[in-house]
Order: sequence, then C-alpha cells, then structure tokens
Amino acid sequence: MASAVSLLLLSPPRQLHRDGTSRLLSTPHRRVLLAAPTNATPRRLLAAAPRASNNNDNSGAVEAPDRLVAAVAYLYPFLDGAHHGRFLLAQFPFFGAVLRPLAPAARLFHSSPLTPFLLFLTLYFAVVRNQQAFSRFVRFNAMQAVVLDVLLIFPDLLAQSFAPSGGVGFEVFQSMENTVFLFLLVSLVYGGGACLLGKTPRLPIVADAAERQVM
Repeated sequence: MASAVSLLLLSPPRQLHRDGTSRLLSTPHRRVLLAAPTNATPRRLLAAAPRASNNNDNSGAVEAPDRLVAAVAYLYPFLDGAHHGRFLLAQFPFFGAVLRPLAPAARLFHSSPLTPFLLFLTLYFAVVRNQQAFSRFVRFNAMQAVVLDVLLIFPDLLAQSFAPSGGVGFEVFQSMENTVFLFLLVSLVYGGGACLLGKTPRLPIVADAAERQVM
C-alpha cells in the first residue's frame, strides 16, 4: 500500500465549494423580515423565513442507493485489517460467530494480492473524485474509509518489525492488535449503520482528513 499512501498524501486538499444549501444558510434572516409586511403576524414571519436543511444529516434527504454505497465502503478498511483480530478471535469465539456472514466478502477480498490496491484506486478515483456520479454524502464516507485504511500502514509495519514471542512485550503487542481490530469493528458498525440511516458519521482521527479531501 506504499504507492496508495503516496497517492493520497500527495493529493492537494481542495477548497470546499458552496452548494445551494450553503447559499441558503448565508442569506441574512433580517432581509426576510424586512421584506415581510409590517402587519404580518409572528406566525407569517416564521413561515416566510428560510429553513436550512442538511442533506448529510437528514435521513429523509439521502437516497437509498447512496446510503448503501456509503455503508459498503466501510467494509474495505475492516477487511484489509481483519488480520489484527487473530488474538481476539482466538480468545473470544463469539466474535467469529458474529462476523461469519462476512466470510464470503473476506475470501473475495483476499483472493488476489492486487485486490486491496485495486479497491483503493476504485474508492479514491472512481468515487471520492467523481463529483458527477456520487453525492458528497457518498464521497465523504468513502474518503473516511480510505483514510482509515491508509492509517493501517502503521500497525502493519509495527507488526512486521516487532513481533515478540512471549513476555511483557507479547502482551503489549497483543493488546495493540486487539485495539486496532476493535477500532476497525466499531468503525464498520458505527459508520455503516449511520450511513444506512442516512446520517453522516464522523470517525475520530480520520474525519478531519477526509473533510479536507472532499470538495
């Protein structure tokens, strides 16, 4: 994933464009009040004032296909980092039973060494950078999934260079692996669940980086 990381980090952040909702929010409410008749009742004044809506947070505004695509994107970092849960799955078979429905997707994901990299390119260039085909809701969540996967390079490198066989070092290493896996699992459940409900999840650590990359 080294080349994938360089592609992401070398991409200059782009300034967010104002959409129709932003222009609506920027309209001063006092202009609406001045335009209203002086004898208007408070109820009429409230009716005349524009009401802002956030498509990313309004479950009724996000279409079902966008919810599904955004939720599926969070499978990518989880499947790419599922090997960090080998200690936790061995200690608690319950997790293996819960995650068993994802076994076909895991086998497909690891069917070729090129599959993770090809999925990275697809998510980043075909989804995140494709403003014409996908809404900002989908692109933001796909970018969060990409950033989360990029961050996996650090525990992966640590696992390759620091793999004690026993003692305190092994316990620390095991705790680190369990923490990485649990964070990926929580990100999958929270991110995917929020997307299916039409809400915009903001994952810790990765949300701000994703925001800078999505126009």
